[in-house]
Amino acid sequence: MVVAVFLVLIGMPQPTMADAIQERPAEGTARDWQVAREQLSWALGQRLDTLPRFGDALARIGERFIDTPYEPRTLELSGPERLVINLEVLDCVTFVENVLVLARLAWSATPDVTDDLDRFKAAYRRELTGVRYRGGVLDGYPSRLHYFSEWIADNEAMGLVDGISEELGGVADPSPIDFMSTHPDAYRQLAEPAVLAAITEMETHLRADTLHYIPAPDIPAREHLIQDGDIIAATSTVPGLDIAHTGIAVRRGGVLRLLHAPLVGSHVQLSDDSLAERIRRIDGQDGIMVARPLAPADPAPPR
Repeated sequence: MVVAVFLVLIGMPQPTMADAIQERPAEGTARDWQVAREQLSWALGQRLDTLPRFGDALARIGERFIDTPYEPRTLELSGPERLVINLEVLDCVTFVENVLVLARLAWSATPDVTDDLDRFKAAYRRELTGVRYRGGVLDGYPSRLHYFSEWIADNEAMGLVDGISEELGGVADPSPIDFMSTHPDAYRQLAEPAVLAAITEMETHLRADTLHYIPAPDIPAREHLIQDGDIIAATSTVPGLDIAHTGIAVRRGGVLRLLHAPLVGSHVQLSDDSLAERIRRIDGQDGIMVARPLAPADPAPPR
């Protein structure tokens, strides 16, 4: 279907057709855990926890994943919903999630966690569950934060990020969010009536909230307010879909760029053009939402 192809191209909530289900251990391979521990060891060795800004740690860890292969639908395994550990290949959302988890561990992990594999795995799973699932609780497929605008809101409520789109001059987006419930055939799990009902109810709650975004023409005037490590969500023009792509803001050579895992290019990369130029030239994207990551135990700044 055209929408399915489009979603793969933009790297966001993709249909879970039966022939596209991943077959790998949800708990992660030995290589997944090797990558995770190597990245954390590097971050600790670089004393990223002493950087003046937590976002700087995200940006530096994120750059370590450059050239990691892109693969869509990395969370879609057969069987019931489980926490998927996969750092061998990434999509645009799992790239952001895993970098955020590693930065949080680099900022807060104690030696008993970093030196013991079992404790490290437990800490990693705990952080990733908190980032990926509503309220930090894995309770079936509907509990996953499928829409990235809700991902931002939920992680803000959990004290992990600060959604700053409105304060950066963002405008209200009245577009409804209902893509999943209006395209149930595109999602294997929505064949179950109870799951479809739960997703529909979730979308109803999301429509009650006012979302803010920075329209593409306004990005150049706002980009000086965006900091390294800020999480960027490109808003979508597809009816019913909030976000088309995600990544991490990185300023290099005086230019604000996007560090991301796109299908085009097939690997994690730093955009050649500026963030504003990239949003402007990509069909199906019309602006951005911005979330600023918060260091562990750091409260959200007062409004």
